[in-house]
Amino acid sequence: QAQLVQFGGGLVQPGGSLRLSCAAPGTTLSIWNTEWYRQAPGKQRQLVASITSDGLTTYGDSVKGRFTISRDNAKNTVYLQMDSLKPEDTAVYSCNHHTLWGQGTQVTVSS
Repeated sequence: QAQLVQFGGGLVQPGGSLRLSCAAPGTTLSIWNTEWYRQAPGKQRQLVASITSDGLTTYGDSVKGRFTISRDNAKNTVYLQMDSLKPEDTAVYSCNHHTLWGQGTQVTVSS
């Protein structure tokens, strides 16, 4: 059964960096858009970044200039590079591709 598998995440100090990966063993990520979402406790799910099948990228206002979404077609993996992390970036991050979702990854930014 097709599914998305996430890697990365964890605890990082403010100003630090993390990279999340979203792999798709059962499908091809270059077919449709792939998005990264996040949800913090007590808050609504928020779109963080998106990459289209053509490789065009968009970002939420709160992460512009700090986060970078990319795709490696050879590895069939989408990445979210997160730099200059802030405590308010703390959330569970999930990747989405068409009807498929990753398992979610906790990112905690704290000193």
